[in-house]
Amino acid sequence: MSAKPIKKTNSSEPSALGKIYLIAYNAIQTLGWSYLLLQSVTYFLDRGTLDNYWKEVKWTIIIFQTAALLEVLHAAIRLVPSSVIVVLMQVYSRVFLVFGVLLATNGATVSPGLPLCVLAWSITEIIRYAYYAFNLLNTVPQMLLFFRYSTFLVLYPLGITGELLCMYHSLDEISEKQLFTISMPNKWNFIFNYYYFLVFYMLLYIPLFPVLFGHMQKQRRKMLGDGSKKSA
Repeated sequence: MSAKPIKKTNSSEPSALGKIYLIAYNAIQTLGWSYLLLQSVTYFLDRGTLDNYWKEVKWTIIIFQTAALLEVLHAAIRLVPSSVIVVLMQVYSRVFLVFGVLLATNGATVSPGLPLCVLAWSITEIIRYAYYAFNLLNTVPQMLLFFRYSTFLVLYPLGITGELLCMYHSLDEISEKQLFTISMPNKWNFIFNYYYFLVFYMLLYIPLFPVLFGHMQKQRRKMLGDGSKKSA
């Protein structure tokens, strides 16, 4: 398999220490998401059901999805040349789903959307983190480059479908238990209904998905359109 060097400008090149850190971070994340995928495949091959699937993968998801928050910091301190806003949008939706939905309700954890999320997330992240690690070594296998900027065409819609299904299956429980809901009267004279917030949040996927998907399509054209490219 051929490897393709990725040209970088000096302004985007991290320091030697920063490079070592980023290689380690991306390698650990690649292994973590690979382990999650292996956990999931093994679980369902052993005829596991949705009832206990979350218990099987819960801590792996929490650890490695939470670790993705570091990417926002990486962008903010210019350790990587990514847009803070784009990275925040990409990371926030998953972290919110984990802490605001999956850990808060039982309904979301038995939703058919959960394995869809895990499948899309894990394959995407294995490819993405492996790509970043090889890119830092200035040698990216051509097939990995292609997968990095092609698999999102299927995995992005699949992942978002899974996220929306998880949130949908949590709504009844949130409404019934009035989770994270603040009603009047109270000393702050403030009202908040988590059910309606989540419905509104789900509706935001309509305008935001095209933005993120369009960003990746632009990157795909840039990275696969000719032989002289810069990392996204």
